[in-house]
Amino acid sequence: MTPPLEERPPVGLPSSPPSIPGDEPARQRGRGRRERRGAAAAPLPEAGPEAGSDGDEPRRRRRRRRGRGGRAGAEAVAVPPPPAAVLRPRHWGALAGFLLLVLLPFAAAVGYLWTRAADQYHSEVAFSIRSEEVASAAAGVLGALTQIGGGTASDAAILYEYIRSQEIAEAIDARLDLRRIWSRPGTSWRQGDPVFALDAAATVETLHAQWLRMVDVAYDTAGGIIDVTVRAFDPEDARAIAQAILTQSSALVNTLSEQAREDAVRFAREELGEAEAHLAEMRARLGAFRSEHSIVDPSADVAGQSGLLNALNAELAQALVDRDVLTSYAAEGDQRVVQADRRIAAITERIEAERATLGVTGVEGSLPEVVGRYEELALDLEFANQAYTQALAGLAAARAEARRQSRYLAPHVRPTLASTALYPRRWLLALLAGLGLLLAWGIVMLVYYNIRDNR
Repeated sequence: MTPPLEERPPVGLPSSPPSIPGDEPARQRGRGRRERRGAAAAPLPEAGPEAGSDGDEPRRRRRRRRGRGGRAGAEAVAVPPPPAAVLRPRHWGALAGFLLLVLLPFAAAVGYLWTRAADQYHSEVAFSIRSEEVASAAAGVLGALTQIGGGTASDAAILYEYIRSQEIAEAIDARLDLRRIWSRPGTSWRQGDPVFALDAAATVETLHAQWLRMVDVAYDTAGGIIDVTVRAFDPEDARAIAQAILTQSSALVNTLSEQAREDAVRFAREELGEAEAHLAEMRARLGAFRSEHSIVDPSADVAGQSGLLNALNAELAQALVDRDVLTSYAAEGDQRVVQADRRIAAITERIEAERATLGVTGVEGSLPEVVGRYEELALDLEFANQAYTQALAGLAAARAEARRQSRYLAPHVRPTLASTALYPRRWLLALLAGLGLLLAWGIVMLVYYNIRDNR
């Protein structure tokens, strides 16, 4: 029995599309669907001459099956090619920005550094502040107050700020003409260096800015050491500026030291004046006390008079005892009793007279008060004398200190003379310029693409 035409593969065509790795399950599913659609679309066989003949209908079915198989194979095999890479306007803009923002400025900076930038020579100087400690034990506490302290750290900090100030720049400019020194190029073929050179008609503010750029000051807070590096277009000029800085710094230290000594002497004089005034006041008060009580030294007088009064009191007591003994066996009119009464009266009068001489007139409790007041005045007078003595010693120590230089500048590295131009550091500046330009270009591109993506 002849199989149906739809089950036989077309002549001259492959029975299935080309095999693709990994596509076997897909091809099997497609073949099954095509067979089911062909079976459903095939008409039932009819009797007649057309039913068994090889007419147009089987050929159309074969063509349809062949077309469907070709399309399925094409769909399974065909892969769209990737789009070709094309430079867009934004890519050209990025390249142009890189050229304008990085390459051209970097080339200009490198060309300037190696063709127009003048050679710079440096000179170094390092110094510190030393202070002499002078002991003055004879001056006492007041003399110690008038001593000039060490304070090297604070002095070095003051000097560090002074070297960076506009005042020293103006002072050295008046001596060396800094505008002329820093406006002169290093070599004849590198004329006109507007970046590192200074305009001959520069203002004071511009001169100070050039000073901060050409004079590097380093301060070691631990050791109180100041290092200064000066740059100029000529080695002799650099050393001259460094020497001028050393001279001005020494003058400032001497000025500060002189001011401190003057303050110490003035303070000692004021203390001496106060001590003299207090001593005079205590002496006047003690003299008034002596005049009021008519005594010179109440302690000595009271001691002597007290001894006399004690003796008289003992004599009076003995006289009273003798009278009592007489009255025990003699009458009141007895001559011996009368003499005893007279003796007792004489001793009593003498005691009253001695008390009147002491100025206390027998008032109870006045003698201790007088002695206590005198001892208080005497103690104040002694303190005033000691303060006056210490003030005199402090003034003498301050004057002796004023005759010597207690603080001085000690340079341990004198201004050097360079033989090779180490500045400007062209490789370092070129590297920093390139990195800065590249970073700026990267930031611009990052901002641009961020704005573009957010739209």
